[in-house]
Amino acid sequence: MEAMASGRRNVLIVEDEPSITTPLTEALEREGFGTQVAGTVEEALEVSDRELPDLVLLDVMLPDGSGYDVCRTLRQRSAVPIIMLTARGEETDRIVGLELGADDYIVKPFSAREVAARIRAVLRRSAGQQEPAGRLRAPLETGDLKLDPARRSATHRGAELDLTRKEFELLELLLREAGSVVSRERLMDEVWDVNWFGSTKTLDVHISSLRRKLGDDSASPRYIHTVRGVGFRFAAEDELPAST
Repeated sequence: MEAMASGRRNVLIVEDEPSITTPLTEALEREGFGTQVAGTVEEALEVSDRELPDLVLLDVMLPDGSGYDVCRTLRQRSAVPIIMLTARGEETDRIVGLELGADDYIVKPFSAREVAARIRAVLRRSAGQQEPAGRLRAPLETGDLKLDPARRSATHRGAELDLTRKEFELLELLLREAGSVVSRERLMDEVWDVNWFGSTKTLDVHISSLRRKLGDDSASPRYIHTVRGVGFRFAAEDELPAST
């Protein structure tokens, strides 16, 4: 395993198959990335803590556990961008990773050029989400929901909401436009970037997750309303249920 090089964007590859890690590492090195390889859940967490990678390529199937467990733990510790690598084609498997906070997924088999392109796209999105000093977004409060972008915290009826990074950004955008319809295209462009490679189905997954965490009924939502064929609208202040 090569140590992560300084001055380059560093990628931690969590995969136990040398037939995949060897050519992938070589290809990413040629593309200008520094790389490190971890083959187990334990090693992935240890290397991530030590090396602080700029992005993690994370296989779902590992010898000592699931990549989903790694994703969950990493997301609790940091906002490092995560791309899931999976041999599974079922939509539910991809949704699990996204709900746990992964930023993208790639289904095997894949080309090294595709992986490099996905990495660059995710890193661009991640860089774009960093706020310049002195330009922090103002806190938001509507009804019994409070959101503080500077602290990246959200509370509902006084209880802290456990939101993934994408859920937080999606909720913030909807709150800032409360009472107005936000198109699916704008939500995808601003939260996932215009260069998003995946299906827009991920937007619906995140909306569903947000509704669940807000205690909303998807059949008759109080907070996030679907405007068919257009997008979504967060209820205006006078439409919200009374605080209890």
